[in-house]
Amino acid sequence: MKLVDVEYTFDNSKILFYFTADGRVDFRALVKDLASVFRTRIELRQIGVRDESKMLGGLGVCGRPFCCSSFLGEFHPVSIKMAKEQGLSLSPTKISGTCGRLMCCLKYEQEAYTDLIKRTPKVGAIVKTPLGKGLVVETNLLARTLKVKMDNTPDDAAPQSFKVKEVRVVKGNYINNKGNKKGKEKDTESEELKKLED
Repeated sequence: MKLVDVEYTFDNSKILFYFTADGRVDFRALVKDLASVFRTRIELRQIGVRDESKMLGGLGVCGRPFCCSSFLGEFHPVSIKMAKEQGLSLSPTKISGTCGRLMCCLKYEQEAYTDLIKRTPKVGAIVKTPLGKGLVVETNLLARTLKVKMDNTPDDAAPQSFKVKEVRVVKGNYINNKGNKKGKEKDTESEELKKLED
């Protein structure tokens, strides 16, 4: 058990102890001992690591106070799929918050990324550009730009950059909601990444 916080009720009729633990804890004997020391009703509440961060507060990797302790009312599920769609590194240290779970900001930025994905040609699509036809080799969702390997240039020529609004899809389609490229991607999520979703 790791004690996180202690609260007294206003009428001093009860003391609440908040704690975190890896598994279920049988604390009946502890409650009896605490009741005999404090001579009042004792309540122990096991909370999760996200709740611990919300209670204690702190600064996130962005340098701002934790979202959970400053403005988030409740926790929403956050998944590795969101990090993939947003083009983030899947390194656990880069996408997890101080609590050790996936950063909450992945969730409230997801809607914007989903919208951009629907309106952006995917890698492998053939597009018509102001300079002719070409193959999309790279996308930048936030900048709304594409890198296109032009048909009328040598194989070793650098791809040309275009804004999404300058091109029209000839063959292929837009990035699907999973953000997958052509063909089936192997599921490469490690157990370490899966633990961050809890």
